Amino acid sequence: MAIKRTHYIIMIQQVTMGIRISVETKYEGSFLKNSLPNHAFRYLITIENQSNEIIQLVKRHWNIMESTKPTQIFEGPGVVGKKSIIKTGQMVQYESGCIINSQRGAMKGFYTMINHSTAKEFNLEIPVFQLDNLFSLN
Repeated sequence: MAIKRTHYIIMIQQVTMGIRISVETKYEGSFLKNSLPNHAFRYLITIENQSNEIIQLVKRHWNIMESTKPTQIFEGPGVVGKKSIIKTGQMVQYESGCIINSQRGAMKGFYTMINHSTAKEFNLEIPVFQLDNLFSLN
C-alpha cells in the first residue's frame, strides 16, 4: 500500500490479486444544514486489472466512519449505476462524494467481483482512506 500526498489531495493505492485500487480524495468545503456543520469530500476511484483474468464489479459495500456518529454502512449494485467488466490491462474510474458532520473521517469497504473464467465471486478490499479537512491540520 502506498500513500502519496499532493496539493489538498491524498492518494492511497493497494494491489490485491493483481488488481490495483487507487483512491484520491479532496475536501470540497463546508456548509450548515439544520444548524449542523457538514463537510463535503470528493473521491476518485481507479480500478486497474493487472491480473490475467477478466473480472466484473457487481456490488459495493462502504463503511463511512466519523467521530460524531456511528459508522454508516452503504451497499448496492455496481458503482454509479454500472457493473463494469474489466479485461486484463484495462481500468475503470468513477467519481463520487460523501458528506459528514466531522472535519475528519474515513471510508473503507469492498467490491464484490466475479471472475469470468471461474464464475466465482470474490471480495476486493478498498483500502481505508481518510476524509480530512487539511486546513484544520495546520
